[in-house]
Amino acid sequence: LFFLGGYFFYAKFIEKIISVNPHETTPAYKKYDGVDFIPAKNWLILFGHHFSSIAGAAPIVGPIIALSLWGWMPTLAWIVLGSIFIGAIHDFSSLMISVKNEGRSIADITEDLISLRAKYIFSLFVFFALILVVAVFSYICAQTFITDGRIVFPSLGLIPVAMFVGFLIYRMRFNQVISTVVGLFLLGILIYLSTHVSLTFKKHLLNLWMVILLLYAFFASILPVNILLQPRDYLSAYLLFFGIIAGFLGIVISHPWINAPFFVKFTPKEFTPLWPLLFVTVACGAVSGFHSLVASGTTSKQLSNQRYAKRIGYGAMIFEAILATLALLCVSSGLKSFPQFLEIMRKSGPIVAFSKGFGNLTSSFLKEFGSVIGVIILNAFILTTLDTATRITRYIFQEITKIRNRWLSTFVVIGLAGFLAWGGRWRMIWPTFGASNQLVAALALFVITLWLISKSKSYLPFLIPGIFMLVTTVGALFIQLVKYFRSKEMLLFTISLILLGLAGYLLFEVVKKIKELKK
Repeated sequence: LFFLGGYFFYAKFIEKIISVNPHETTPAYKKYDGVDFIPAKNWLILFGHHFSSIAGAAPIVGPIIALSLWGWMPTLAWIVLGSIFIGAIHDFSSLMISVKNEGRSIADITEDLISLRAKYIFSLFVFFALILVVAVFSYICAQTFITDGRIVFPSLGLIPVAMFVGFLIYRMRFNQVISTVVGLFLLGILIYLSTHVSLTFKKHLLNLWMVILLLYAFFASILPVNILLQPRDYLSAYLLFFGIIAGFLGIVISHPWINAPFFVKFTPKEFTPLWPLLFVTVACGAVSGFHSLVASGTTSKQLSNQRYAKRIGYGAMIFEAILATLALLCVSSGLKSFPQFLEIMRKSGPIVAFSKGFGNLTSSFLKEFGSVIGVIILNAFILTTLDTATRITRYIFQEITKIRNRWLSTFVVIGLAGFLAWGGRWRMIWPTFGASNQLVAALALFVITLWLISKSKSYLPFLIPGIFMLVTTVGALFIQLVKYFRSKEMLLFTISLILLGLAGYLLFEVVKKIKELKK
């Protein structure tokens, strides 16, 4: 009910503030180039791309970790309230601001609203954060292939299936419903075969899989979006819809008890106070700066009409919050006990805990397919986030350097990401990503606030969440600084200090600009 209320009432209020105009030509038509600026054939196709790109593993992993530390009540409360009043309006408004500014990224728009210096600082920060995302997701995806060979066949098989569906829709002009049914039928066959064709790979092949995945990301981010990106993400979204429906159906049928505690305590471990760390830990399940990069990076360049912006921007975030809620229920009621959940977390991590819980909840009708489907769903979105993040990083690099050659730009992105991914080097700086991701969300909300002030529109629904996210992020960074200093992790200490300096500088620039605009 909360989610429905947010979509039908609060989103409509935000829609009026931003002045959504269905008669205004979108950048997908204005700047059509046959590669990046291509209007989606149908809003559902673009919804599938956007939803698949922002989902990834984070809305599953983050809430599960938060549950293990603070309990299900505070985690669920933040997912619901955070997504409705912060995350969804952040995504929706980022999409619309980009659409109304020729499809430019939120970082690039910073130049017009604040200053050229602020744009470069923001863009460089976003660029390196995205390089880290590409490195981590290529490593995690390769690791899932090594851990569970059953998911290799459907995960990679989805690529040619999606290209075939894209060919049917865009080249052959087939009916979209028929094309979708064909694609889903082929995907179903791949999932069925996954239980009979289990591949086994040794651990030393991890780096080889990373190279293969990075090569895939290279070409996926260069190809025209309607050849692979749109149809693959579109089919992946149906896979997630099926997973969400199956998960909640399993809960209704099995009617399990919640075995996790309602609330653990405010500070369960040293340096883990509920505020601000719960908000940073849940991350994409409630709000994520990465979403503003997707919305203003790829989605805004494919939107065919502004009337669909609310469905895609606000609606996709609400669906992601529903996914985060399902992840909570899978591990809190799909596993026998809270100690068992903690043991699985200790030995195998949140992904395995989710897959086991999902498999148990759906065992009455999915049988042995349940746990496999759970991992396939997760892996499909890891791959989606991987190629979308690569394409967006290429956009940011081109905006910074003015290099228009997409082959060279993508090569630089893949080269830097590969360096971080190789041998797990990303682990050295990954602990700082949670705070940096939330910092991007705060800065995006400030940029949106400035745009609204410049247009003499209401801005408090964006400024207040921006202040909250900034204060929360700075609080988390201070806690991390103390932790890293005590443990003598000077690299992480230095990065966190730089992030604080960045936040301080951009806040100063934003306040100064707000005063100028108000005058």
